[in-house]
Amino acid sequence: MSWLPSLQTKTPEEGFELALKLARMAVKYTQPDAAIRDTLRTEYERNADSLTMASHVVATHFQTVAKANDYWK
Repeated sequence: MSWLPSLQTKTPEEGFELALKLARMAVKYTQPDAAIRDTLRTEYERNADSLTMASHVVATHFQTVAKANDYWK
């Protein structure tokens, strides 16, 4: 089974969790070496700009998921 069978979720909270998963998977596909990801994490985990950019990526994914779910109407 695919790690992304659908963008459909039951609730906005599940939608947000899916948005987080989408962001994490993008990083994993972009940098498949876990050791390198771990090394890079120590550089950005204390950087406010990096964390803000990560939040922006998640927000963009959440917009996509929300639209796919007709904003849970």
